[in-house]
Amino acid sequence: MRGINVGGKNKVPMADLRKCLEGLGFSNVLTYIASGNVILESDTPADEIKAQIEQALPMSFELDSELIKVLVLSRNQIQAVIDNKPEGFGEQSEKYHSDAIFLMGIDAAHAMPVFNPREGVDKVWPGDGVVYSERLSSERTKSRLSKIVGTTVYRSMTIRSWNTITKLLEILKKIDVESEV
Repeated sequence: MRGINVGGKNKVPMADLRKCLEGLGFSNVLTYIASGNVILESDTPADEIKAQIEQALPMSFELDSELIKVLVLSRNQIQAVIDNKPEGFGEQSEKYHSDAIFLMGIDAAHAMPVFNPREGVDKVWPGDGVVYSERLSSERTKSRLSKIVGTTVYRSMTIRSWNTITKLLEILKKIDVESEV
């Protein structure tokens, strides 16, 4: 989910969010950190899940804005984001801050022009439904990544750390293993 629990705005307690989603009929709902990462099971098509959650959030929570967007990804789509990462991306966490910038209703060709990477600090790569972004940790205050926040295209993006993405996939794999038992 884009736009919840960011900068003290759109506060949504994760326990309440789980209850809300279970009330919509989703099963095995779990959350990971308080930034809107939710894993759930459903046979409902992704676009319907998105619409149901986007409609339920403002009715269930006192939000500062209704600019909450939901991006629904399957386990296979998350796996593809990881499998198709640029070579070496996310593998030097002591040296780089690495993020997956998920695109919502736009493609990478539309998103890439808003990025203006600072040479020697930032790198960005287009992907399928995602932009991979890496910042040199020792120079992150010089990064230009934050400049995208003021753009209209930014409303169609949600940023997750690479660590979060890989952790979500680990959780999904664990669920797969447990369901086979």
